[in-house]
Amino acid sequence: MSDAPATLKFGDKDIGMPVLSGSVGPDVIDIRKLYAQTGAFTYDPGFTSTASCQSAITYIDGEEGILLHRGYPIDQLAEQSSFPEVSYLLLHGELPSKAELDKFTYTISRHTMVHEQLAMFFRGFRRDAHPMAIMCGVVGALSAFYHDSADITDPQQRLIASHRLIAKMPTLAAMAHKYSVGQPFMHPDNRLSYTGNFLRMTFGVPAEPYVVNPIIERAMDRIFILHADHEQNASTSTVRLAGSSGANPFACIAAGIACLWGPAHGGANEAALNMLREIGKPEHIPEYIARAKDKDDPFRLMGFGHRVYKNYDPRAKVMQQTAEEVLRELNISDPVLDTAQELEQIALNDPYFIEKKLYPNVDFYSGVILNAIGFPTEMFTALFALARTVGWVAQWNEMISDPEQKIGRPRQLYTGATQRDYVPVAQR
Repeated sequence: MSDAPATLKFGDKDIGMPVLSGSVGPDVIDIRKLYAQTGAFTYDPGFTSTASCQSAITYIDGEEGILLHRGYPIDQLAEQSSFPEVSYLLLHGELPSKAELDKFTYTISRHTMVHEQLAMFFRGFRRDAHPMAIMCGVVGALSAFYHDSADITDPQQRLIASHRLIAKMPTLAAMAHKYSVGQPFMHPDNRLSYTGNFLRMTFGVPAEPYVVNPIIERAMDRIFILHADHEQNASTSTVRLAGSSGANPFACIAAGIACLWGPAHGGANEAALNMLREIGKPEHIPEYIARAKDKDDPFRLMGFGHRVYKNYDPRAKVMQQTAEEVLRELNISDPVLDTAQELEQIALNDPYFIEKKLYPNVDFYSGVILNAIGFPTEMFTALFALARTVGWVAQWNEMISDPEQKIGRPRQLYTGATQRDYVPVAQR
């Protein structure tokens, strides 16, 4: 805490407020006693200037393009680590030893199966149901099957629930895909890696063996790492808010999935790919660039710029390299991919984009990669949810363990009618 408090002049009062300092990043003015001292609230739509919690998990410096998980730069983790190792890091705060990683990987692999009755649950959805609609339902339904890990006051039960969610999300996401295409569900194969197992459950069929392509496996692992956590974004804040009421972890993660579904959040990579398909061919790009620069045209380039990053998204740099590796490995010809690569080069060199800091973001590249691998567009956000689950459970665990945490209760600036008397319907 800073020795020099901030001072707010309110009416004829000078209100002193403590200034808190984290290990890195902006100082925070502590306004917890503001209402008691002044009778006034603060007004901050979207909470863009409000710290809702203390956290030691993820740090972002949007101006400098920095993203750290427990202090480790995201590019180092994406290039040198694995998703299970990053999952352990987010959950426990430190990189695991070889023995710890082996034990964690073994534990996760033994939780990958889901209750057989969940297959019946899937069949209650229409065949054309969006995978995110299915994920919202089935993840929330896990609380009906795993009562033995729903006591949030027990650290061991919280850990078991966390392991179950991390392990079962790939199985549920693969089942959502299989259901939509009319193919039989594939049971997990615990001999494979976390990511290899997911690819087999998604693209394999019982009629023939499935061989995991190591280039695609590594690309998917990077995508999972790059989406594992991103500080107090909308879906993470939703998980924390739901958890603050004491809700069970499966319900909290289902709430996060519902929030992630929005096109302004997890649906951004789907929107970016749809935009590329609308553009169609590289020769159409100048027309759409002109439209994007026209303030009176509703068209917007999706996959460029970021709410937080005012520099190159550090995740996008790794994703760009990954996209090149995947496209080279698959050796496919697709006008959408040609359009993406051409649009990327124009955006990186056009003064308009440079001035406004509209760099290609992680959503731009991830959509290109997932499309090349063979995922339908509707699955993009479900994959995001799969990866982000580890961040959600880490944040949820941190929130439950925080002695300062309270049930979330934002305030409002009321602008409705003042008190008035009821008039019986016959007299209106």
